[in-house]
Amino acid sequence: MKLLYWLDEWLTHSRSQQQVQLPMVGGDLVGDVFVKYEFIDVNKPLLFTFSPAGTNILEQDLHDDFAPWGYRLAKKQQVNVISFQHLGKSNWFRSRNLIFFLEQLAMLLEPFKYRLGYGLSRGGFAVGAFANLLQLDQVLLFHPVSTKNQAIAPWDDRSSTALAQQFDWESNYYDLDLGKAKGYIIYDPTNNIDRLHAKRYPELTHLRVFGMGHGTHATYLNKFGFYKQVAVDFIRHQQIDIAQFRQQTKTLRFKEEYYQSLNKANAYSKHRLGLLSTAHNILIDEKEAHVQEHQAQIDVQPLIDIAIKHQDDHPQDAIQLLEMAQQLVPNDPSVEYKLRQLL
Repeated sequence: MKLLYWLDEWLTHSRSQQQVQLPMVGGDLVGDVFVKYEFIDVNKPLLFTFSPAGTNILEQDLHDDFAPWGYRLAKKQQVNVISFQHLGKSNWFRSRNLIFFLEQLAMLLEPFKYRLGYGLSRGGFAVGAFANLLQLDQVLLFHPVSTKNQAIAPWDDRSSTALAQQFDWESNYYDLDLGKAKGYIIYDPTNNIDRLHAKRYPELTHLRVFGMGHGTHATYLNKFGFYKQVAVDFIRHQQIDIAQFRQQTKTLRFKEEYYQSLNKANAYSKHRLGLLSTAHNILIDEKEAHVQEHQAQIDVQPLIDIAIKHQDDHPQDAIQLLEMAQQLVPNDPSVEYKLRQLL
């Protein structure tokens, strides 16, 4: 546990001397979790990231350049970072070695005055469970999981819940404990289990994205920069521009390719396909209203003027311009009238 020894010695210096000793980069293997860290500036935020399911690394996969989930993103934003990467598939950050490490670590972080947490699904559970211990100020959670304790969340009947019962869900840090932390939780309200987990985070700002599912579509969403841009804003500014976020998600949801990808990813589940169909129908109505709203603001008069100007010499071009105008503003009487004249 090189990090603990280094921090313990580092704390004996004055703040100015602490800064001189940075940057500090390293990695530790703590039981079934790999920890990688980089400290660059004692005056900048310290970000904690915990890996989600699907990043199933084994100990033999580790190498000098290996970066846990979220680590490179933090480096690009030039903040201090400690990233926790679970090893193996069924790993919920419940090992006694890790908990002891975190308890010791929490006592050695006094120089870092502002602390952030970022996690998705299983990683979001860890951020929420250790937030108070690590004295986090702001958190960003995607696809929330508050606990796998079946007495607290009996409605979480995912297969991952049954697998998770091999761990202790009654000792310390088995449930969310945000402490003073505020921040954001982002989830799909049509996913009933996610919605119920999210309700257990009333302290956070809830941002809902219909049809995003529970993390099975991260690659597709990343195609549109969804996760990355939200995380970058959070890390850089410790807040999310909610108006911009809603505009971004509305644009994403209007893409038919988005729903095609979601349906393909959930082809095995009639229940999820039903939820997606409900969300899609809601968005079809919303999209139509959105298009009508913008059509009302479109001025096609310049297209009509050009068509009239060239209708004698280039009638086919004039017709194409008017047809384009008709697509922009269907049922506009002036466009229909001119088209009837030329056809």
